[in-house]
Amino acid sequence: MMEMEFKPDWSQAVKRFRAWWTGEIIDRVALQITAPKESYRHQPVPIPQDLEERWTNMDYVIESAEERMRRTFYGGEAFPMYWPNLGPDVFSAYLGCELVFMPSTTWAKPYINDWEDAEAPAYTSVPPLKFYPNNRWWELTLQMIERSLESAPGRYFVGLTDLHGGMDALSAMRGREQLCFDLIECPERVKATMEILTSLWFEIYEGMYRPIREKLVGSSTWLSAWSPGRWYPTSCDFAALISPQMFDDFVLPDIIAEVEWLDQSLYHLDGPDAIVHLDSLLNIPKLGGIQWVPGAASSSMLHWIPLLKRIQEKRKLLHLSVKPHEIEPLLGELSPKGLMLSTSCSTEVDAQELLSKAETWTRNA
Repeated sequence: MMEMEFKPDWSQAVKRFRAWWTGEIIDRVALQITAPKESYRHQPVPIPQDLEERWTNMDYVIESAEERMRRTFYGGEAFPMYWPNLGPDVFSAYLGCELVFMPSTTWAKPYINDWEDAEAPAYTSVPPLKFYPNNRWWELTLQMIERSLESAPGRYFVGLTDLHGGMDALSAMRGREQLCFDLIECPERVKATMEILTSLWFEIYEGMYRPIREKLVGSSTWLSAWSPGRWYPTSCDFAALISPQMFDDFVLPDIIAEVEWLDQSLYHLDGPDAIVHLDSLLNIPKLGGIQWVPGAASSSMLHWIPLLKRIQEKRKLLHLSVKPHEIEPLLGELSPKGLMLSTSCSTEVDAQELLSKAETWTRNA
């Protein structure tokens, strides 16, 4: 593994990532820490006035990403990465949705108003859904990847975009409220559409991964973890609206298919309303682990120690975003094996001290 300009100890981080994916540790818990570089003088990047251009202007997007990497210290398993971000509904946009841009996110306008609409364009007929490689958003995603790969080797990593496929994609195309009715009124149509969306997810993933693997080793995603092969955090945020039985019937087959196809995987479990589906997820043999996101209702990870122990008892990995002061008590309760903690410090000195303390806390765990 070549070293990186913005991550001089990249080869050491790679060794720890490899150990983490197998549920082991080398000398301490897997720990990702970022902090501002104290010696770096920030070089502001001019922000486009037009809102959409802030998301789509490649010069601005990539230069601002590189400037962020230049001013950041990456400690432990934290590493510099750019991934083309067009918002969480971009998968749906690849299939025909119109994207609406906001300052901090984007959302998709539903376009499937009537399952039986004979006047709809071919790409909106459901089923079958179709993916057109000349779609504006797909072309832009590939251009962003290819543009960043011109300067990334030896400096930083390039990851895959946020692929909310499956039921999340269908809810974006159909509308959440209407899709809830569809699960009751036309379940077979929904299941048939989900099978198509699953196959398209593989096609779109591979289309992004192909140019990256030609120049870089391994893969990464919006969730900043590195894998030597294909990896992705599978997810279904729509699942918070449905029962465990509906999750098992409509969503679980898509998740299992993705997990079986990938080399490494986690599930992005987002918020307390999603916990009802945890048992179904933990029973997927090849699922690597869980990324638990508590949501705004409970910001402290310490509140969720019983839940985290439940996950570890099933020998699944954990990826957690935590506050620095939570690391020691978490290691007093959880096994450091297969545990990845992500945090940030206010100074580089604090980050280095936290890494050193983590070795002691790991030995005492």
